[in-house]
Amino acid sequence: MIHKLPPAEIERRSFEIIGELLGDRALDPEKELVIKRVIHTTADFDYVDNLVFTEGAVARGLEALRSGCDIVADTQMARAGINKRALAKLGGEVHCFISDPDVAREAGERGVTRAAVSMERAAKLEKPCIFAIGNAPTALVALRELLDCGAVKPALIIGVPVGFVNVVESKELILEAGVPAIVARGRKGGSNVAAAVCNALLYQLGR
Repeated sequence: MIHKLPPAEIERRSFEIIGELLGDRALDPEKELVIKRVIHTTADFDYVDNLVFTEGAVARGLEALRSGCDIVADTQMARAGINKRALAKLGGEVHCFISDPDVAREAGERGVTRAAVSMERAAKLEKPCIFAIGNAPTALVALRELLDCGAVKPALIIGVPVGFVNVVESKELILEAGVPAIVARGRKGGSNVAAAVCNALLYQLGR
């Protein structure tokens, strides 16, 4: 039988069910809320093992958000899924340059992806940023190149692109970069996962 429940109760019950299905599986307290939020978004318990956190990544992300950092998303879908009201309360906003006409024009002229050019554009932002990458491995590759030449200093990289070409390899590039990162190892991920990780951090600081 279907029971009509208010949204808050649906969410509460969903997390309750996630806890029940995890059974005796203990999660690191620092990472637990992020992992459960991603499972809530995807109904995929593989993320218990797939999500990899560099040391102190959650704390660094929370610190950056408290300080009013911005978030850069690689897709409009990820941007749409991030709770912008919660971010605005902390003094931040979400940027996504993928649809900008000049980004598309430059990408075409150079023969590179719009995602790569978007990361170069984001690197010029004056505020500290969390990068939430859920679709384009080329965005992660571009970020690694920018990191290597000292052109960007991300507060946190959320590297969760989904797909088959250069996806696995690009995530490893970020894990090896020596920056705070939350990465979904393997082929799984997506814009919804990137947004879920952002929201999991934001909701720890209030809605």
